[in-house]
Amino acid sequence: MAAGRIRAGIGGWTFEPWRGVFYPAGLKQADELAYAASHLTAIEINGTYYSSFKPDSWAKWRAATPEGFKFAVKASRFCTNRKILGEMGESMERFLSQGLVELGDRLGPVLWQFMGTKKFDPDDFEAFLKLLPAAQEGLPLTHVVEPRHASFRTPEFIALARKYGVTICLADHSDYPLIPDVTGEVVYARLQTGSDDIETAYAPADLDLWARRFNTYAEGGQPDDLPAVDSASAAPTAPRDVYAFVIHEGKVRAPAAAMALIERVGR
Repeated sequence: MAAGRIRAGIGGWTFEPWRGVFYPAGLKQADELAYAASHLTAIEINGTYYSSFKPDSWAKWRAATPEGFKFAVKASRFCTNRKILGEMGESMERFLSQGLVELGDRLGPVLWQFMGTKKFDPDDFEAFLKLLPAAQEGLPLTHVVEPRHASFRTPEFIALARKYGVTICLADHSDYPLIPDVTGEVVYARLQTGSDDIETAYAPADLDLWARRFNTYAEGGQPDDLPAVDSASAAPTAPRDVYAFVIHEGKVRAPAAAMALIERVGR
């Protein structure tokens, strides 16, 4: 049984402090996405959280990346930053119809990120999950949710995510809850505790540790050192693609960390 693909990357690609550190001095800004995509295997688009883009922008991003590369797309805050999640239907349709389909086979997971003050309400959250479509204009969609309140660390939330085949983000963060349970077709990690004081954001031993964890997930397992929230109900053993994004504060060394992970996982 072949293991899933492991991709590693960063959040966005336009960031001035990367110029001369990650991007070679003198590289045109218009060429930065193509350069990043030639050294990384995925990028999480964060700008979509704040604003929308025209279809030709999405098509241009696709054209700048090689075959096999993937974009994760963060959903609009107008979908997730609301008191009643089940009322996001119109905002969701507006977000999904802006041109995501222009990415074609470059489209990876859609990330639905919630505010740290948003608590787990089973009925409200199920109403939200029911709205998530399986496809947009014929293009299959993979959904990831990133809760940021400790109330989501409950087997009830794990069961709900599994019921709808939605992945829970594995957040390596000092404040947000760590939920390592496998609930969807992919595993999605956001590594947010790195430091720009370290050349690769994470120490080599920590990168080794994360690489082992990602390989375990890709092979269909659950890392022993990341105990599941719902230990009584394990996900089916099956190969899964893994997405790992390094997005720490400062993030100057994020590209170096992502490249170091790519080297370690060997996939």
